[in-house]
Amino acid sequence: MDQQHPRQRFPLVEPSAIHHLAVSPLHTLYIEEIGNPQGKPVIFLHGGPGIGTLPHYRQIFDPEKFHVFLYSQRGAYPSTPVGELHENDTWQLVDDLEKIRRHFGIERWVVFGGSWGCTLGLAYALKHKEAVSALILRGLMLGSQRESDWVYKEGVSRFFPEEWQNFNALIPEDERGDLVAAYHARIFDPDPRVHLAAAQAWTRWEEKLTRLLPGETVPLPDVTVLSMARIENHYEFNRFFLPEDGYLFNHIDELAEIPFHIVQGRYDMLCPFESAYKLAARLPQVKIHLVPGAGHSASEPGVTSELIGALDEVYFTLNDKG
Repeated sequence: MDQQHPRQRFPLVEPSAIHHLAVSPLHTLYIEEIGNPQGKPVIFLHGGPGIGTLPHYRQIFDPEKFHVFLYSQRGAYPSTPVGELHENDTWQLVDDLEKIRRHFGIERWVVFGGSWGCTLGLAYALKHKEAVSALILRGLMLGSQRESDWVYKEGVSRFFPEEWQNFNALIPEDERGDLVAAYHARIFDPDPRVHLAAAQAWTRWEEKLTRLLPGETVPLPDVTVLSMARIENHYEFNRFFLPEDGYLFNHIDELAEIPFHIVQGRYDMLCPFESAYKLAARLPQVKIHLVPGAGHSASEPGVTSELIGALDEVYFTLNDKG
């Protein structure tokens, strides 16, 4: 695709229905339904963890071709209770996906995820291969220690030394060997002066890594920043609740029969191309859509364009299969 003339986002549509699905006595998920009820079913997995579904995500999908379910994972606004970490781990989120699928009577669906949504999507696919018609993942993240170290130890800090210094400034020098743990102690400190400052620093650091070129950011309310930082740190601190480091990559051969597309910005500073490159070397059916002039964000024009292109390819592949 000519990146000077990328595929354009579709006009923003309002959900045809909004659902509130209780998945436990504690958690109720907010779910948007858009598109053609006769189209190819898609489940959208947002990143973070903790970001929640946002209106512009709907614009990636052709409303004539796809029947899309976009939802906010446990604890992510507007699912309730917001910011709740009890009963909130990777495998409970995997079980939620099956509850959504069965609730809507979907036999098989396309799993479409970005960043953390890739980790969740792969965990789901490994447990429920029979329910996955295709995988489309953007900004691949496998939940490995190597990926975490890149962001929170040494790696991307070499590209953003001034921001890295700011990120470290909140933490005493003797705790900087494990910033995830150091921030965990502060983000969950009962004192609002401590936990708000830590949550703001945590989210500010990640925001700096999201786009290839800086863009405008919309200030978020303190309660939103705190919720997002707590959920994300909760997953990082617990190694994404995976049974072993490298778990998803070690088992990836089990997905060899599933059509699989990865959209990746060449200069993704949050989730570097390395993970996608290694995964594709293991799975011959994987198609990588590498965007030369892009970073991590799905809203960068080249990334958006390739996501729409990958969806088109999957649509025609599934039609050919009947």
